[in-house]
Amino acid sequence: MAGLGADALGTGLQGREFAWTDRDFDRVQAMIYQRAGISLHDGKHAMVYSRLSRRLRDTGHQSFHEYLSWLESSDGPEWQEFVNALTTNLTSFFREHHHFEIFAQFLNSKPAVTPWRVWCSAASTGEEPYSIVMTALDTLGPRANFNLMASDIDSKVLATAAQGIYRQEGMKGVDADQMQRYFLRGKGSNDGMVRVKPELKKHIEFVIVNLSRDDWPFREPFDVVFGRNVMIYFDGETQRGVLERIHRVMRPGGLLFVGHAENFSDSRDLFVLRGKTVYERR
Repeated sequence: MAGLGADALGTGLQGREFAWTDRDFDRVQAMIYQRAGISLHDGKHAMVYSRLSRRLRDTGHQSFHEYLSWLESSDGPEWQEFVNALTTNLTSFFREHHHFEIFAQFLNSKPAVTPWRVWCSAASTGEEPYSIVMTALDTLGPRANFNLMASDIDSKVLATAAQGIYRQEGMKGVDADQMQRYFLRGKGSNDGMVRVKPELKKHIEFVIVNLSRDDWPFREPFDVVFGRNVMIYFDGETQRGVLERIHRVMRPGGLLFVGHAENFSDSRDLFVLRGKTVYERR
């Protein structure tokens, strides 16, 4: 980085448990980009140090240099822990509510017997995929022919999503009717918790997918893709590659929902804007 020697301590990180150099940060940047396509900007020193320090403790390594060299020399399960540590998972039920209104309108635009295939590409801890399925069942009825593929690169948050257990205080976007129909309230030692009912969960398949790689496990095209707040972690080249792959796994005329900070005007050959952060697959 400009103005700092290769072995200078990252800003504000002096006196920490482990030595932390710009060279260490540069290696992490290169490794997470190569593994997951994620571009870490230079302001993430403190975040990276904090999250990866836990991995050093858990694996018994005494320095970042030692840990990163060990990681690079293998292709074992620690790579998944490395990716998990550096991914951010901010989510809530019915986040960006206008998207779910547009989604419901799209579901209503076709005959009730239409089979639907939808992909939530950043499932995180499950609030988004369950919001998608609730919207589908509210719109199409309990016998809807609706299947959702819910994926994430982070194995730990995906396991939480599959479990479907949440604190009641985090259910603010879910109305009283939906709470009654789709969730079970905990009792006794589980008071204050809720669990997703099986009739909601049965419509979802959870799977680990690395968006930056070309090995997606999909065989049938999707009618709708939710790819919200994913592309902000990628540089322009990686974004374009991901959009091309999303385009390949979607039906023409399908909808792509993205985050409020994401704009794909440079990819008009693939998607055309149809609403606020909603694109149609050409």
